[in-house]
Amino acid sequence: MTMVQLPGGLFWMGAEDEDSNPVRQVRLSPFAIDAHPVTNDQFAEFAAATGHVTEAEHFGWSYVFAGFLPHSETPRVADAPWWLAVERAHWRAPEGPGSALAGRGDHPVVHVSWRDAGAYARWAGKRLPTEAEWEYAARGGLDRRRYPWGDELTPGGVHRCNIWQGEFPLHNTAEDGYRGTSPVFAFPPNGFGLYDVVGNVWEWCADRWQDGRVLRGGSHLCHRSYCDRYRVAARTRNTPDSSSGHLGFRCARDRVS
Repeated sequence: MTMVQLPGGLFWMGAEDEDSNPVRQVRLSPFAIDAHPVTNDQFAEFAAATGHVTEAEHFGWSYVFAGFLPHSETPRVADAPWWLAVERAHWRAPEGPGSALAGRGDHPVVHVSWRDAGAYARWAGKRLPTEAEWEYAARGGLDRRRYPWGDELTPGGVHRCNIWQGEFPLHNTAEDGYRGTSPVFAFPPNGFGLYDVVGNVWEWCADRWQDGRVLRGGSHLCHRSYCDRYRVAARTRNTPDSSSGHLGFRCARDRVS
């Protein structure tokens, strides 16, 4: 995988409308970060080399978006009924039994927990990025902008990331070309040459936040009506054993001069 070498230094992290991520200056040492999220093909190489079994595979289930299984009898999550706890859903079968990765080798791997992501990173001689490294990289050299490309979500009417269009969770018009995950190179990179830093899949970071681990970037299920966290400064968290069809990751590494 291609890594992007970044110089670090001082940058403005956070945003005025992010209570949990207020604006402040942060200094970073030089580091390198993957140009795109880890793909299914790359995770398959890791699993074949190590025999790693993901936590979703151990547990025997993972969360799948209900819209991908419209006739399922699986019980829904009470406070988020668009999620189904699907038996035998995991990274090789993203929508559960009968689904597969055919045609999705260059899509980001999903159904990976924070611990699974860390295991891959160690195998690759890398680590998960810190939250500050992730935001610095995602900004692509732009100062205090909402998105990696500026302040307008669709400049000139052009979609720049894979998120939900339409009425969530009932109807996705897929104006950006995708109803689920998309290839990691489907949209242009930011100013640092990083792809998919917002939208497509949430990305695990190394940092702890209360009882969970930080997630950044939003996903293909994000919509302004309930979750517009495809903004560069936005954040969420989940427990380190959590997995779902919109959680992925990319790796980082200290830069050796």
